[in-house]
Amino acid sequence: MIKMIKSNSKRYMGLDYGDRRIGIAFSDLTGTIASAFEVYHRKTEEEDLAYLSQLAKNQEATKIIIGLPLNADGTEGERTKVTFAFGEKLAKLANLEVDYSDERFSSLEAEELLKEARLPWQERKKLLDKVAAQIILQDYLNTKK
Repeated sequence: MIKMIKSNSKRYMGLDYGDRRIGIAFSDLTGTIASAFEVYHRKTEEEDLAYLSQLAKNQEATKIIIGLPLNADGTEGERTKVTFAFGEKLAKLANLEVDYSDERFSSLEAEELLKEARLPWQERKKLLDKVAAQIILQDYLNTKK
């Protein structure tokens, strides 16, 4: 007789939330390693929320981590408020906990990584947001260990 073991997976979804694009990353099932997944090109907020909610469900995410755009000095600005509002809506629709991770300099770090890979600018531009999401998510995972 085969016995089913209930999974204790901790699969996190990481988002680099922007005005035109949202970078998406997922962790492995142990919640240890983040991997870039895709860049979603935004449509309407309603469509964006529906897409991300369904993607989280399809990927069996247990929590969503959104990069928090703080000012360089660590204070919150207008963009931070917009991000919190989006996160609250996504949490309700996806029925998942949403947490935030400081995203200051994540895009710069992603750009540096892609430059080191010697990719041409057009290729780097296509990958930048999802690599930034990976960095945001990995930073979050590292602080939760």
